[in-house]
Amino acid sequence: MMTDFSNFIQVAGIIDLAEADMLINCGVNFLGFPLRLPVNKEDCTEEEAAWIIAKTKDRVKSVAITYLNQADEIIEFCKKLNVEIIQLHGDISINELQKLKSVVPELSIIKSLVMKPGNIGELENIVSSTQKYIDAFITDTFDPSTGASGATGKTHDWNLSRKLVDLSTKPVILAGGINHLNVYDAMIVVKPAGVDTHTGVEGIDGRKDFVKVKQFVEEAKRAFVTLNSI
Repeated sequence: MMTDFSNFIQVAGIIDLAEADMLINCGVNFLGFPLRLPVNKEDCTEEEAAWIIAKTKDRVKSVAITYLNQADEIIEFCKKLNVEIIQLHGDISINELQKLKSVVPELSIIKSLVMKPGNIGELENIVSSTQKYIDAFITDTFDPSTGASGATGKTHDWNLSRKLVDLSTKPVILAGGINHLNVYDAMIVVKPAGVDTHTGVEGIDGRKDFVKVKQFVEEAKRAFVTLNSI
């Protein structure tokens, strides 16, 4: 059964089970686990992630987030974590996407679209050429100072994300600097299938902040209501 990406609210960068429980209780319906990363520090180990995923599988869907780009490695990685959704954050060839879909057709694939200055044409080409093999896209923002293309806390021009939403035949999730204060306005501009945040709802201690998460979820749900009424 493929994933329903409507009303998608994801918080990524889960540190431990207590944090996962808090997010679920606030109404978050997807938990993201960034692992095997070339730049950003991982929030927990793969073993810890697999344990959290197993403990929460009856209450929430979990997403493995990675820069892996070889189908065989991705399949092994998903089996280790026992996830049905993979978010591919790096460059991956059409051939590897085809292989992934043919070997594990039940795996839902989210492909990232990383916004950089002047690259909207390139992203439009990625959407057009890969949407046959993926189940959803997710936008994000590149940080030239660190080389990171996720969890940067930086926003991008939401009108460009809106262009990708209009072009894509698959759901587009909005990420990149989205937080409890801007999520409603961002969603009204972009009209995405869902939203994702990581650092946007963290406190100064690096943990997810209950008040920020609760407001993020409430504002995202308010935006869904508005968009569904248009």
